[in-house]
Amino acid sequence: MGQATSYHAGQSAEDQVAADYARSGAVVAARRWRGPGGEIDLILRDGAGLIFVEVKKSSDFARAAARITRRQLDRICASASAFLAGEPAGQLTDVRFDVALVDGSGRIERLENAFGA
Repeated sequence: MGQATSYHAGQSAEDQVAADYARSGAVVAARRWRGPGGEIDLILRDGAGLIFVEVKKSSDFARAAARITRRQLDRICASASAFLAGEPAGQLTDVRFDVALVDGSGRIERLENAFGA
């Protein structure tokens, strides 16, 4: 898959995931937000809280999940901390870190609180 094709496939997957969260009431606060640790695919408002979402697309859920690395999660957490600095409650904002897997047929599997402790 070429770089442009991969970019558009990733953007399409993010669109699908954003729509999926919107159906449950979450509102997109930012897309592809870049902080000191790197890019966060989606940041969603859920009431007074935030959900930081890493989107992974592959032919199946297992392959998509296998593309997530500990280093990547650490970078997302660093960027999330920077994003929270601009929130009214700052670091005390209620947050959740999710991973959204998208398979080749466009099905979505959400892993809520995916980053663990």
